[in-house]
Amino acid sequence: MNIKRIGLDLAKQIFQLHAVDHHERVVLRKTLRRSQMLTFFTRLEPCLI
Repeated sequence: MNIKRIGLDLAKQIFQLHAVDHHERVVLRKTLRRSQMLTFFTRLEPCLI
C-alpha cells in the first residue's frame, strides 16, 4: 500500500482514518481504538498525517 497522506478524526476512544495515495485516490478507510493507534502507525512507512 502506497500511502501519501492520512487524515485522522480524533475522538475520545475511537479514531477514523482516511488515507490517500499520490493520485489522491482513497487507499484506506479504517476505524481504530486508542489502544490500536501506536501499533498501526509503527507498521506504516513514513507519510504526512
